[in-house]
Amino acid sequence: MFAILLFFSAPAVAGTASGIVFEDANGNGLHDAGEQGIGGIGLSNGRAIVRSAADGSYAIEAAKGDVVFAIKPPGRAFGRGDDGLPSFWHIADADDGRFDVALSPPRAAGDALEVLVFADPQVASLVDIDDYYTDIVQPLEGTTARLGLSLGDIVADDLSLYPTINKVTTSLGVPWLHVAGNHDLDGDAADDAASLATFHRTYGPDTVAWEEPQASFIGLDDVIAQPGRRPAYLGGLRDDQFDFLEAYLPGVPKDRLLVLALHIPLFDDAFRAADRERLLALLQPFPRVLVLSGHRHTQRHVFHGHVHEYNVGAACGAFWSGVEDAAGVPDATMADGTPNGYARLVAGQGGDYALYWHNARDPDDATIGLHAPKVLRRGAYPAFGVYANVYMGMDDTVVEYRVDEGAWRPMRKVLQPDPRLVVENVRDDLATELRGWDRSPEAEPSHHLWRGALPTDLAIGEHTVEVRYMDRWRGEQRASTRYRLADGM
Repeated sequence: MFAILLFFSAPAVAGTASGIVFEDANGNGLHDAGEQGIGGIGLSNGRAIVRSAADGSYAIEAAKGDVVFAIKPPGRAFGRGDDGLPSFWHIADADDGRFDVALSPPRAAGDALEVLVFADPQVASLVDIDDYYTDIVQPLEGTTARLGLSLGDIVADDLSLYPTINKVTTSLGVPWLHVAGNHDLDGDAADDAASLATFHRTYGPDTVAWEEPQASFIGLDDVIAQPGRRPAYLGGLRDDQFDFLEAYLPGVPKDRLLVLALHIPLFDDAFRAADRERLLALLQPFPRVLVLSGHRHTQRHVFHGHVHEYNVGAACGAFWSGVEDAAGVPDATMADGTPNGYARLVAGQGGDYALYWHNARDPDDATIGLHAPKVLRRGAYPAFGVYANVYMGMDDTVVEYRVDEGAWRPMRKVLQPDPRLVVENVRDDLATELRGWDRSPEAEPSHHLWRGALPTDLAIGEHTVEVRYMDRWRGEQRASTRYRLADGM
């Protein structure tokens, strides 16, 4: 396996990290005789960036506690540590400044890059980790993805669960990067600077860059901890993160996709407006920018000018809540009616990309959730409708419906709760015993819900309702349901 090795025989001067970036030709993780250094590789302390010299050597300022990391170049790979995560970082120590970086020989790029995106696994117990494995990870065994991203809230405040959930995630055999969330903070930290000590020891840098032939990735901790205050955190970026972006972005190719991975969405009210505007200004020169965020446990697309933000639904859905199925896994439907699951990004050449949402363990891979009444009185005023929750729907998505293969008619986008989840809320309310460990969340207005009135002037009996929309990446998507017309009593 390729690895990053620390050599103790020649410590660097305190305040400096240095070493060599080399091609680990035999894959043993050791800088053996004859293995050449690699020039031009970026290394960072989270603020500044240096490039390795032609012989692979480098040196960078590193105060004690700094996380020094290598920026993965396109077409090469890091090895994996004993925890299964990529080995590309080192926490600087005054007595140990040597940090050597092993990279694989060049590898074929391929036409497209498949990336798995998990937002908010947010496990609070070993039971939750078992649900995470059964619901999200196990169905992905054998995946062709070549990178994975977790968008924060890896756990629900219990940081001792990191090793166990990491073992589950890395069982997929995919290099995996993690962004910090507000539930990944050290509870005893005195300030924001100390709030990610455990995260750093486990996952390395909270500002990271990673390059593939099809896309450049930047992961940023955008949680500003405020211990002992209310609110306990804000969304935003630190000055050192802007220093890194200003150093890194000018060298990023503009002919491929630029992806930013965050936890708190840019559109969230908690995100500092000045930081958002400063970040968007830095992104302005890049024609294809995708921001991936989590945190809200709902799903939504927001456009900041040409910057597309996809707020990814949560792997845990509504915090692993709801009625359990036959496998013992909670329903976990989110407050906007989206089933829990994961996203998939496919990046191609020239900045092209596609996004897919996959409901957990859904054999139909449904893209639309439908709700309609079972029966209506024939001749009644047509005041009742069919609702379509288009999970990847956007503000400009056109959704249509028809009844009994009649003419297609437009549905109206509405901002209201998904009736399917409202029904579940009522069932919870009316139950005299608990239906699960935690009940489903209270339904909130969904940003991807459409409504169409059901006709009541048709013949008595059953009628088929079809719904369709054009997904910008999957093409036409359809779903159907039925309702019945009956004579009044």
